[in-house]
Amino acid sequence: MTETATQSAPRDMKTFFIVWGGQLISMLGSGLSNFALGVWIYDQSKQATPFAITVLLGSLPRILLLPFAGSIADRYSRRLIMILADTANAVLTLAIFLLLGSNNLQLWHIYLIAGLGSIFSAFQEPAASASMAMIVPKEQLGRANGLVQMGQAITSVLTPMLAGALFVFIGFTGILMIDFVTFFFAVAALLFVRIPQPERAPEHKDSNIWQDMAFGWNYIQARSGLLGLLLYFAMVNFLLNWSAVLLIPMVLSNFSASTLGIIQTVMGVGMLAGSIVMSTWGGPKRRIPAVIGFIALAVLGFIIASLRADPYFIGAGVLVLMFFIPLASGNSQVIFQSKVARDVQGRVFSVRSAISQSMMPIAFLTAGPLADRFFEPLMLPGGALAETFIGQFLGTGVGRGVGLMFLLSGLVGLLVSALVYANPHIRNLEDELPDMLPGEE
Repeated sequence: MTETATQSAPRDMKTFFIVWGGQLISMLGSGLSNFALGVWIYDQSKQATPFAITVLLGSLPRILLLPFAGSIADRYSRRLIMILADTANAVLTLAIFLLLGSNNLQLWHIYLIAGLGSIFSAFQEPAASASMAMIVPKEQLGRANGLVQMGQAITSVLTPMLAGALFVFIGFTGILMIDFVTFFFAVAALLFVRIPQPERAPEHKDSNIWQDMAFGWNYIQARSGLLGLLLYFAMVNFLLNWSAVLLIPMVLSNFSASTLGIIQTVMGVGMLAGSIVMSTWGGPKRRIPAVIGFIALAVLGFIIASLRADPYFIGAGVLVLMFFIPLASGNSQVIFQSKVARDVQGRVFSVRSAISQSMMPIAFLTAGPLADRFFEPLMLPGGALAETFIGQFLGTGVGRGVGLMFLLSGLVGLLVSALVYANPHIRNLEDELPDMLPGEE
């Protein structure tokens, strides 16, 4: 079924629910294979470095390609782009299955496939984000974004338990085949629905891809409130990943793997609870104060988790963190979806993602070395901070250096949130920029 250009408002959420259901099934399959892949990598290497390389290759190509992919999403059928991206990822899963079945799978294959998957995700992300405003009524965007977050939370809660059980009964190859089959649900859902493609404005019809890429940046730069909000998100993403990537070593330095599993389940439950609230509530009328307030409450979780080498403190901290993340993310999505014209959302959203995620690779690369060579030695008995107020407050020993990093992340997050709210261009963004979506007819 082909899309026709339209500027009318969507009447209901039927199309959204069909697409969301297909993507949810596919995400569950991908979550299963990612868990099993992590087990395989550890069995093969017994090292942490391959995990870091895989994460880096799974994110960096996507961030670099997003501005180009956003232009493609505005030029061509967003629905077709999502179908092709899902199909390409299914082929990658099949490749792992065949390599593993023939006993030829090696780490460099995983690195290559992670990089290719990142490229396909670069095209999937802006096409999916820009499609939201075409299939969801303006008044329901908050609920829809909450449901998207809920899908991610359901995946994070269910897949570790399911994958652990399935790994015993059907092995890595069986899990990969399940993942391959689930891609058909995502593709079938997209084939079944129609996602309208917005008309390109006359001034954009003769532009080339390079001009489109520049347009996305210029569009945001000309709106200082949006740019300030994105720089804020970039800092928050850095803090989140700088500390969260060290959660596993912080827990395992003092507690068992089963305790880590419980804490990770608590994280998923927190995210699920927050996304349920967002999907049911839809968010407040004034979203900028809500976004900043929810982020400030989220980073309080870092401070709580840092206070003691105690699983209850760590669990409570990550529960708070993950509960408020969907509320902040869902409301921020609505701001961009309502303030950016639908025909340019692919270009603008891709630049938005590139800017907001630009600090994540730096966080991945610096967190481990800083923890091992600087913060951990400071907090060991006899370390430079061991006998100071900080050492007495946080405690000393293995893992307390990472606790200090969590504390710093929380404090910096609170400070940055206060400064952002004090900026009138960001605080009054909803008043200064008009809504660009058609309302109910």
